[in-house]
Amino acid sequence: MGWMYVLFAAIIEVIWVLGLRFSVNALEWTGTIIAIILSFYFIIKACEVLPSGTVYAVFTGSGAAVIVVIDMIFFQGNFSIFQLLFISLIIFGVIGIKLTSDEPSENNQDTVAGGR
Repeated sequence: MGWMYVLFAAIIEVIWVLGLRFSVNALEWTGTIIAIILSFYFIIKACEVLPSGTVYAVFTGSGAAVIVVIDMIFFQGNFSIFQLLFISLIIFGVIGIKLTSDEPSENNQDTVAGGR
């Protein structure tokens, strides 16, 4: 379940970053703030069952890669072969972290979550 929390947080991160760029009235800013709070809620939940360094690396790396791709596709952001290379490195790094991180078993979650 920890990786699902990271996925939710990363998806919501993309939404709030776009909100930071395009919000112009109080309602849109309120939605952006709610998205930020939700994103951090899911990060905190993920850190209860996964190593926090891994969670943070995957969260920031995947969010940054998606935002750069969205910027290139929808907002005519600059594109170069080097950007494609480095985005690929981020994606492979995130996959590598996911594959090499052990998600604690149900019996071991109390230890990781601080006895909760």
